Amino acid sequence: MKNKILLYLFIFAALFAIFIYVNDKKILDDQTNRIISLQKRLDELETEDDHINIVASDGFYDFSLKRNEPAMTYFENSGFDAAEIERKVQDVLIDMNRSSENNKMVPFEGMNGPMRINKVKLLNHKWLIANFTDGEHWGEILLNYYITNDGNVEFEPLNAFLYPTE
Repeated sequence: MKNKILLYLFIFAALFAIFIYVNDKKILDDQTNRIISLQKRLDELETEDDHINIVASDGFYDFSLKRNEPAMTYFENSGFDAAEIERKVQDVLIDMNRSSENNKMVPFEGMNGPMRINKVKLLNHKWLIANFTDGEHWGEILLNYYITNDGNVEFEPLNAFLYPTE
């Protein structure tokens, strides 16, 4: 009798082990298939994202000296540091605001005080764009700038406009 109980317990344990094995295998296979499908979806989304980034970068070009490798190389080949030149050009142009008259680079007379340059952005190794105002009227100016051999900065106005007032 004791042998039969042990035999039944052994058979029950074996069936239970087979049941657990089959059930766990199904769960593992299901999770593996889910991981594979999610990985495929992730790869598709990354490809789509890369495509969107390429299209977006073609559609929008940030004109900036810091992002313009040939312009930076131009300065380096001339013996200057591009970041230092950018600071120097901005400083020289903003320092022209110190007089009680209009900044001499702005071709418009201030109607509500002297015209002052507020912001300067170097586009490349030759051009910059600047924002100016007299406190009420606003405009922008495009300038050529040159770095002389002795490190001085010279400007040449190319074009400017004044936004219409309301």
